[in-house]
Amino acid sequence: MEIKMDLISEDKINSMGSTEKLRFILDGVKSGNIVILEGGLTSEEQMKLIELTMTEVSDDFPGIEISGYQAKRSFFNLRRKPRLTVIGPAKVMRTIKKDKDLISAVVSAV
Repeated sequence: MEIKMDLISEDKINSMGSTEKLRFILDGVKSGNIVILEGGLTSEEQMKLIELTMTEVSDDFPGIEISGYQAKRSFFNLRRKPRLTVIGPAKVMRTIKKDKDLISAVVSAV
């Protein structure tokens, strides 16, 4: 089995509304793809994506694995959007290590 990775530019993600963005991501992951977002999702968007995912969990779709790099703190110590977010089907992707500069994940064919 092949595993497909979709590398999505920040411009593409920013051109979508919030609902459209989450649906686009979840549809890709439900198709078995690993979705990598340049610029990532805000914490609120990640929360909404998890909520949406939970409504669609089934025997065929066990859920998602999500990991990302948080952005460096901006002026006035405010946090910006993550620099990168990786989202994949829980049945093929498992994050095994994450720190500020490295995400290690195991990806296996089903």
